[in-house]
Parts: sequence; C-alpha cells; structure tokens
Amino acid sequence: MTGVRAAVTLFTVLPLRGPERLDRATAGRAMLAAPAVGFGLGFVSALVVLGTRVMTKTPGERPQTLLPAVVGLALIAALTRGLHLDGLADVADGFGVRGGRERRLAVMRESTIGAFGAITLLFVVLLQASALSVAITAHRGTVSILVAVMTSRLAATWSCVEGIPAARPDGLGALVAGTVRRRHALLATGGVLVVAALAGRFDFHGGDNGRAVRAVVAAAVGLAAAVVVRRWLARRLGGITGDTLGATIEITVMVTLLTMAMTIPTPVLRLLDLD
Repeated sequence: MTGVRAAVTLFTVLPLRGPERLDRATAGRAMLAAPAVGFGLGFVSALVVLGTRVMTKTPGERPQTLLPAVVGLALIAALTRGLHLDGLADVADGFGVRGGRERRLAVMRESTIGAFGAITLLFVVLLQASALSVAITAHRGTVSILVAVMTSRLAATWSCVEGIPAARPDGLGALVAGTVRRRHALLATGGVLVVAALAGRFDFHGGDNGRAVRAVVAAAVGLAAAVVVRRWLARRLGGITGDTLGATIEITVMVTLLTMAMTIPTPVLRLLDLD
C-alpha cells in the first residue's frame, strides 16, 4: 500500500497522503504500481467519455465523437497536472537543438517550451484525440482509453527495470531508474494484458472475443513502441530522466489508441473468426 500511495502522489493530483520519505525502494514499488493507477485514471476517463457522448447526442443525429475524445484526454491531463505532456515537450526541445548529450539535458531542464516542444505536443495530442474519436465511432472508445492509459503507465514500469541507468545523478530519473525487478515487470505486464482482454470482452458497447483480442494486441503494440522509444532515448541521453518517462507515456498512449482505431481487413477477420 505504501507503493500504491506513492504511485498516486507521483502520477496524479489526488490529495492522497503519500509516504513521508520517498526512497528508492518505495519509488520502485510506486513504479510497479503505476499500471494500477493507470487503470483508475483510464476507468474514470472512460466513464466521462461515455457520459459526454450521451449528453451531447442530438435527437435524430449521430452521437458526437471528437468532443468526448477531447474531454476524456483533457481530464487525464488535468488529473496528472500535464506532467507527462510537459516531459514530452521537454524531450522534443532537447532533441531539436544542435549539440551532444549535455546540451540536450540542459535544454530539457529549462522550464520554457520551445518550438520543437510545441509542435510535438500539437501533433501527438491531435493524433491521440483523432484516434480516440475514430475508436468511439467504432463503439470501442471506452475500452480504448482504458487500455491506452493503463498500458502507458506499464511503459513507465518497464522504463525503470533493473539495468537501466539514470541520465543525471539527481531528479526523478535517478530516484526510480533500475528500481523494478524484471520478473515483477513481467507479472505486471501479464496483469495488464488480462485486464485489457476482460475490458474488450465485457465492453459496455458490446464486448466480444474480437474486441478482447484487439485490446490485447493494442496493449502489446503500445508496450513494444514504448520499449523502442525508451531504448532510443536512453542510448542518446545515457539513461532515463523524468522527462523521458513522460514522453514514453504519451507516445504509448498515442500508439495504443492508433492501434485500437485501426480497421482490421476482412480477410484477417475471417481467418481469426473475429467478425
């Protein structure tokens, strides 16, 4: 429970009293509990997406899809203080300048957002909202945002597994880098995939085996993208930072939502017997 409380205080703005002292052991438990926090955030956002869609439906017209998508993503940003979006912008600014590792890290520590950060934020958020809107049109919006937010926090867990160093001797990255055991991350991954399958199978809009498979595939693709991004950033920076964690989370949300929004070709559906 100490790890859960620490995870809530690290990943949300909820006024939950965290541990008095956040050492590396507690930080490791918090990062391991991150997917559970993601499930809670995703569940609340899914309810808001559903409620917004119902309340904005005009008689005789098709229900709104873009507005509920934007409201759901805005709620996630509000509940997390926009920290992960800020991290994404800082990483984009750092890699947008000329120079080596030290120059990138110095730019990432600046509090202002430059042109590279603003452009990256714009397109990532647009892709997230557009993908979620398409998923809502296909009647799988609630499961999509739930799986995307939960998987993105699992990506943060995998960014902190043993053997991954911190890029700086201070900051959040130094506190959490290498604090999660690989076998524990694997167990967390299994739990996320099971929840994703159940969410797809029992989705409010008519869950079935096909949606369960889609949810699991989307979570796997999002996590794979997160691993690639984390390795690339760690190689260029010499390790992880709090900003790279935020960037990995937002990119994972984007990739997972895009996967959920994609249309599976009819021959594949027949082969898998998912139609």
